[in-house]
Amino acid sequence: MYDDSSARIVAGLHEWIARAAPGAQLPSSRALVTQYGASPVTVQKALRTLASQGVVETRPGVGTFVRAVRVPRPHDYGWQTAALGPRTRRVQQLSRALHTAPNDVVALHSGYPDRELLPERLVRSAFTRAARSDAAVTSSPAAGLPELQAWFAAELGAAAPAGIAPPTPSDVVVFPGSQSSLSTVFRALAGAGRPLLVESPTYWGAILAAEQVGVQLVPVPSGPHGPDPDELARAFHRTGARAFYAQPSYANPTGARWSPGLSDEVLRLAREHGAFVIEDDWAHDFGMTHDVVPLAARDDGGHVVYLRSLAKSVSPAVRVAGLVARGPARERILADAQAEAMYVSGMLQAVALDVVTQPAWRTHLRGLRQQLTARRDLLLGALREHVPAARVEAVPQGGLNLWVRLPDTTDVPRLVRDCETAGVIVAAGDEWFPAEPIGAYFRLNYSGPNPGAFPEGARVIGEMLERQG
Repeated sequence: MYDDSSARIVAGLHEWIARAAPGAQLPSSRALVTQYGASPVTVQKALRTLASQGVVETRPGVGTFVRAVRVPRPHDYGWQTAALGPRTRRVQQLSRALHTAPNDVVALHSGYPDRELLPERLVRSAFTRAARSDAAVTSSPAAGLPELQAWFAAELGAAAPAGIAPPTPSDVVVFPGSQSSLSTVFRALAGAGRPLLVESPTYWGAILAAEQVGVQLVPVPSGPHGPDPDELARAFHRTGARAFYAQPSYANPTGARWSPGLSDEVLRLAREHGAFVIEDDWAHDFGMTHDVVPLAARDDGGHVVYLRSLAKSVSPAVRVAGLVARGPARERILADAQAEAMYVSGMLQAVALDVVTQPAWRTHLRGLRQQLTARRDLLLGALREHVPAARVEAVPQGGLNLWVRLPDTTDVPRLVRDCETAGVIVAAGDEWFPAEPIGAYFRLNYSGPNPGAFPEGARVIGEMLERQG
């Protein structure tokens, strides 16, 4: 009855407003209570509804008025052309992986796990506890909460083999997400105008971060098992680069996982050339068959700068990442980070620490492995059935995505548009290449919403691809 009464008042006032002049004052709340025989609460709800629809505006202490009609006119932003001047570098557009999709489509494009794959109960409880703590009203140290620094250091140190000194808490800098840390590290370790070696294909966000700080990207071919070490060696010799950005564990987008032999060879090259390896361990919590052993755990000479984000596995609302660097590099990175953001929200750090130190966190990760495996296999099976022309060069043993090779004659932009028109959103592979793409690729996320619709999504992809044949 409450909702019916409110809707009845809204309908009646719409009729009144249609006859009234712009700026006319509506009857008072007391008069409306009498007119409609409703409670003051119901009348106020009806007025709020009208205000949210943009047909009335409330002036506190005065009354409610019919909103004046605003005549639409074209915007004139021409002056900004002169103020901004020419672009100094190409700026990549927002990745398709970040586009919000309606609920009624099959979304295979996202870069984040679906909500049902997150430890929601742990996160909500952690926010409640953090809100009652000092973290809600105080700033944190520039390098991060000491307890969270210690957790990042201990997790990496636990994977260190005998004879390798584990990192200490003072080696850790906490960042507001991995994207912020990438910009800082590229600026601090490579620098504007200097070369930075990257796997090709590689994470689109790393390409964007490099472009934003003016770093010169040097692609190194990388396949389903990681980069070609001979090509990496040649790139070091040719460019004199002092940093190599890589994802040794379940790379985005290829899903590649480096072998111990490749890890040893990359470390050897970094030492030989006096260079840094910037290790992005974005998929640390998404292994299906193996626990991740970071490359950084095998190095105590300061050659590996290690990035570990919690935003994807804990919650997108908890944008917290840890960076482990040793020696003067850590001080340079911290100085850059302070200049950029001063410090990271203590509230978010407290929430992240609370979640990952709960016993239920490990239980959640074990269940997550099973769910990701089932989703991956479901999407793989659907592709094999409905898109036989597609090829997954290596089935990933971790991460969130399938890297799918399409026939070389595929018009990928057209395929993306046709699929979206048919209710399936996919991400073209072009934006993961720092140079021209070497083929026609899709990146499909198997951790997105509604996995039961994966077969329908694959069917649409197959149908649209056949139309190009």
